Amino acid sequence: MQVGDTAPEFTAPLATGEDVDSFTLSEAVEDGPVVLAFFPGAFTSVCSHELTTFRERLSTFEDAGVRLYGVSVDSPFALNAFHDELDLNFPLLSDANHELVHEYDVAMDFAELGVRDVAKRAVFVVDEDRTITYAWVSDDPGVEPDYEEVEAAATDA
Repeated sequence: MQVGDTAPEFTAPLATGEDVDSFTLSEAVEDGPVVLAFFPGAFTSVCSHELTTFRERLSTFEDAGVRLYGVSVDSPFALNAFHDELDLNFPLLSDANHELVHEYDVAMDFAELGVRDVAKRAVFVVDEDRTITYAWVSDDPGVEPDYEEVEAAATDA
């Protein structure tokens, strides 16, 4: 997925830390732009750091009317536990069926660990028309996004 592409429509389990609800992209963007922050896996050090950094910066997104969602292939129940452990103030989306990582072209394997089809670290800003206005994808799971760049792209969406 690149800037200017139409973001694939999807419905996925939404982990809020307490409950598991349902999230549909087309419904979410009716209320304004969204940020989809894909991460490889819950309970890992770099992912924990990334999501806590987004937690600390959430007010910038909220002030601009932008909603933030973390996305991984973890089950919604694992994401609820991860959400609580990090005291996150935004929900997480479960791609346990691995459809989103393929639709957004961010699937990767950790062959040495025997793990397949986890999310690359990636961030997409999707506007009200489901157009991708910002795309960042890293082939290195140890590299985090430029948070200021994501904030600028989201607040301009």
